[in-house]
Amino acid sequence: MIDFDLPADVRDVRARVAAFIDDVILPAEKEIGTRPFFGLVAELQKVARERGLWCPFVPVEYGGMGLGHLANAVVQVEVGRSFSHLAAWAMNCMGPQDATMLTLIEHGTEEQKQRYLIPLVNGDIRVCFAMTERAAGADATGMQTAAVQKGSSWVLNGEKWFTSGASISQLALVMAKTDPDAPRHEQYTTFLVELPDPGFEILRNIPVMGEHDGPSYGDEVTMGHAEVRINDLVVPDENILGGRGRGFAMGQHRLGYGRLRHGMWSIAKAQAALDMATARACERVTFGQRVADRQGVQWMLSDCAEKLYMTRLMVLHLAYKMEKGLDLRVENSIAKTYIANMLIDVIDTAMQIHGSLGYTHDLPLAAWLSEARMNRIVDGPDEVHRWTVGRSVVRAFEKAGTTASAAGGDLF
Repeated sequence: MIDFDLPADVRDVRARVAAFIDDVILPAEKEIGTRPFFGLVAELQKVARERGLWCPFVPVEYGGMGLGHLANAVVQVEVGRSFSHLAAWAMNCMGPQDATMLTLIEHGTEEQKQRYLIPLVNGDIRVCFAMTERAAGADATGMQTAAVQKGSSWVLNGEKWFTSGASISQLALVMAKTDPDAPRHEQYTTFLVELPDPGFEILRNIPVMGEHDGPSYGDEVTMGHAEVRINDLVVPDENILGGRGRGFAMGQHRLGYGRLRHGMWSIAKAQAALDMATARACERVTFGQRVADRQGVQWMLSDCAEKLYMTRLMVLHLAYKMEKGLDLRVENSIAKTYIANMLIDVIDTAMQIHGSLGYTHDLPLAAWLSEARMNRIVDGPDEVHRWTVGRSVVRAFEKAGTTASAAGGDLF
């Protein structure tokens, strides 16, 4: 039996999160830029805790709500309605916090969980993820940052690029090459690094497309994408996460959830853009006719609705596979590229229907489009995911004489 009804408990938690977004978060977004951002976040986090809306995906024993994958997917779509990400900050499910918590839960030692996971869940510290390097780009196995063992510690040297959130973090996950002679995917290890540390030098926050198009957060740095120099950074052996040579696997574990989270939030933003586009088409009259009554415009809206429908089905299917513990690597790559392009297309269509108004900063569409463009690069560029899927298609055919297993064939 195929059942798309949400269980009662999932509907209940969705309603509670939606009410929190509508009653608390959206009004608070008007205060951004008028006061210290993290002071506002602290107040909202207190309310979220009081309402039992804290770290949705974290097990209860570590201080979270203990939601399953389906419930969390539904909740994250609601969280995505806060386009300043204020809801995610308030509920302590902001990236890269969220994926790192999940990785620590799955692969951390008990000591690491007590020392790092619990403070992350409590909101006492923030974390960044230092994997990408300028020279390696999307090839995670091309990293050159090296770690050399000296006694019971490791000494790291190299550079990192686009370490999001480094400027505001007290903890970093740093990937470095520990075993250059091992098989390619077993050469790297992930280290837990406490910040600040003189060996982890933040050179600058890299200017990015559209970063001044969104809301102003005042003088505080709320995220930033840091360029980092790692120079004789000493890390104790007990701060290895997941085991020596398991760095690539750790990276893929946390990136997997990040790709899903981007998809969940993209649904909310695309829906808002489609709503804006349709409202504009209904209210605007040209040449004696509503824009909404023109077939060409209806086709544009239809295309957007089709893509949003497909996106919702993808996210639900991925949540189902996660609930069942099934392999979703191919589906995750398909969804990652599809949803990233879906969001760009829907926002661009909304801008087009708004005409010149859509291109101005009187509306949020221009800022949304700038941010959405990032999704085709972060957590693996489109081309790498399409390459992954393409190889899976070939392998499926070579193994079974059909490509079905690489194209959702397990559904029917």
